[in-house]
Amino acid sequence: MHRRQFLATGAAASIGGVLPNFNFIEERSTKDNARHFSPILEPIDASSGFKEFHLFVDLVQHEIVPGVSIHTLAFNGTIPGPEIRVNEGDRVRVHFENRTGLNHTIHWHGLHVPWRMDGVPYMTQLPVMPDQTFVYEFDARPYGTHIYHCHWGTMLHMQAGMYGAIIVDPAEGQTDPIQNVFPYEREYTLVYSSHDTNFIRNELNIMLERMKERRFLMQNGRFEKERFGLFADIDDLKSAMAKGYHPPYTTRRRTSADLPDPNFFTINGKSYPETPRLMIREGENIRVRLINAGASAHSLHLHGTDFWVVADDGYPLPNPRRMNTILLAPGKTHDIIIPGDNPGIWAFHDHDTRRATNNGVYPGGTLTALVYEDLPYMDRMAMPGMAEMQEHDPAAQMENASMEMDGLTHLPFISLDQ
Repeated sequence: MHRRQFLATGAAASIGGVLPNFNFIEERSTKDNARHFSPILEPIDASSGFKEFHLFVDLVQHEIVPGVSIHTLAFNGTIPGPEIRVNEGDRVRVHFENRTGLNHTIHWHGLHVPWRMDGVPYMTQLPVMPDQTFVYEFDARPYGTHIYHCHWGTMLHMQAGMYGAIIVDPAEGQTDPIQNVFPYEREYTLVYSSHDTNFIRNELNIMLERMKERRFLMQNGRFEKERFGLFADIDDLKSAMAKGYHPPYTTRRRTSADLPDPNFFTINGKSYPETPRLMIREGENIRVRLINAGASAHSLHLHGTDFWVVADDGYPLPNPRRMNTILLAPGKTHDIIIPGDNPGIWAFHDHDTRRATNNGVYPGGTLTALVYEDLPYMDRMAMPGMAEMQEHDPAAQMENASMEMDGLTHLPFISLDQ
């Protein structure tokens, strides 16, 4: 292979690899990386004795990765929804407004709320119908990293974007138990999910049309429990079946092919190369809150160092464990502390590389990286030593100048173990 062809191939491979454009570490950390994390939801009122928040859901168009946009259900216009931060013991009031043509609820996953506030339709509350608002009230407990998500049509609504993080910090005046053991300077929240874009598109269209029909029937006094699949108990269901009612599971004849088969895997709503980075400096600790709001398990592996697992489902571990790979199952949260003890640009990825693809093409999905902001400039180059080589090689200088015009230089080439 000709030398210029090799250099161009290496640079192009890095574009399709893990970390494009990381010669601009400072620019990414200060101007761009912050937008890859959910905004903090500000309380709308505190004078009532509650911390009050306004959450709404709407149908929006969301770009998963450049060139791929889908219609999704989003809390306050973002995927994930905004991060809610409260202190343990706070009285919380959430005004939930439904701006879509579908039914919804909010389940406070991992929080110990009154049972009427748990968000399970027809078990703890009626669904929040289109154009309705429901008020959730609860005391914030227990401490830790938790999730909120829709509990209606969960198979569709969660992968379509209706999820977010709710963080319960220590009570006012109390110190953080994690901070006490592992002093950290900053923290990041990573919410993982998986999406079948074809399933989302088809099911959203079907459900929106079905809801139009149901709303028309309700408005005209033609509500039928069979049409809505609502029965008082098992005997009520059997009675309806004896009269000719056919439950949908007997007529649809679903097969595995009809169920979601994810083709995009995201962190904070984005697939690589749009995933958020974990920025760190040598000598500091960072806290990373890992949340799985999807239906796929992720085996998350960090290169370059081992992290401490310090909390499981929000609860601080009495004996933190040192690991480099952790299984993040659906519905789970883990908190980890990453020490800044090995400067570099380190891959942090799903070791099940099916989750590291975009529509079946590698690289993609949940690829991201731990990036040292204070890494020396020359260490960020795609091929260390290139500058020294250029000093004595006029041909290399000319080739590099041409590549600079093409935007191909200073792109780190990092391979993932597969």
